[in-house]
Amino acid sequence: MERRLKIAMLSTHSCPMGKLGGKDTGGMSVWVKEVAAIWGRLGHSVDVFTRIKDLKDTHIVEFGDNARLIHLPAGNFGEISKLSLYNYLPDFAGNVENYRKENDLRYDLILSHYWLSGQAGRILQTTWNVPHIVMFHTLGVMKNTLVVNEPEPDLRLETEKSLTHGCCYIIAATPQEKRALVAHYEAIPENVFVIPCGVNMEMFRPVNKMVARQHIGFDGDKLVMFVGRIEALKGIDQLIKAIPLLPKEQDVRLLIAGGDEYSRPEIDRLKAFADSLGIENRVSFRGLIKQEQLLYYYSAADVCVSPSYYESFGLTPLESLACGTPVVVTDVGAAKDIIRTEAAGYVVPDNAPRVLADKIALVLARPNNAATAQQIRKSISGFNWGNTARASLKVCRKAVAKYSAPVPS
Repeated sequence: MERRLKIAMLSTHSCPMGKLGGKDTGGMSVWVKEVAAIWGRLGHSVDVFTRIKDLKDTHIVEFGDNARLIHLPAGNFGEISKLSLYNYLPDFAGNVENYRKENDLRYDLILSHYWLSGQAGRILQTTWNVPHIVMFHTLGVMKNTLVVNEPEPDLRLETEKSLTHGCCYIIAATPQEKRALVAHYEAIPENVFVIPCGVNMEMFRPVNKMVARQHIGFDGDKLVMFVGRIEALKGIDQLIKAIPLLPKEQDVRLLIAGGDEYSRPEIDRLKAFADSLGIENRVSFRGLIKQEQLLYYYSAADVCVSPSYYESFGLTPLESLACGTPVVVTDVGAAKDIIRTEAAGYVVPDNAPRVLADKIALVLARPNNAATAQQIRKSISGFNWGNTARASLKVCRKAVAKYSAPVPS
């Protein structure tokens, strides 16, 4: 019987229990919560360390068997920019080490999420003499290829490249991410393991469309949905441009779910943009939606659109498909792996409004029925968090074995 592991996860800048769709809370947080909980149920011990932002945050949060979230200080309370947070990473790592010593703990490995956590993980790796696995989730070098995005600092790119060569293994969500790591950071291909993300099939499931629409208060004809963070990288303005290009005979509305107080300037810009196109009455912003409520929004929609310029994987299309709602997504992240049948929707080469509108119109012209919803849901049954957790655990065991193996003389 294989021994049970004690795993330290680092999610320094983003609390996995934060509200999804906010400034720094997205697919990475879902990965951490889902995988850590599954590992805990399998008998492993997982401590997730994150920076405390508010004194009201509970110091330790149990979120599953053998899985807990531990808040520790790094710099002042409140929001700190990612670049500023870099300077406090040694303090954060020191606080993790103090917590370990005070509680007489020992960890078998470190799994860091994002480049900032990776830097803290590198410090702890030296102190603990254990293997260090990194998941970047997004790559600065890829974001810098996009004109819509603020340039990522050289510090991020340099740190990502250094971590690529300094860690034991890297987990990438897609083959594209692995290729980028090899091409731009000269990663050793054998040290990068591609493991797709999953979807919680119990949480995301089809709901009768009329029931779902009553639940969210929608009484129109056709509903197009966007779910995610509200930022330029998501291409929401391109989707708004596509709405007036849809067939005039259909009462098509666009509902945008996501965003918090930090998204207010972008939300205001998008509202003004919709107003300039004369469609302000057809576009509504619902703000942050609790994850357990999202199944009603996905099920109420006729199509969920993800017009992103860049995604490391793209969880929202998976969630929509699990609810039986087809999608239209740009060819980023795992889009082509997820959408493999015409019933599931379409992958478009870019987010040009005309391209989006043409495919959205094709989906809107389809009849809706429960059988089709189940067919769509079945098409992504292989993408579940159990598979992600088991595959990632194999990498963890491989790292522990590699790190403890005697060096040949």
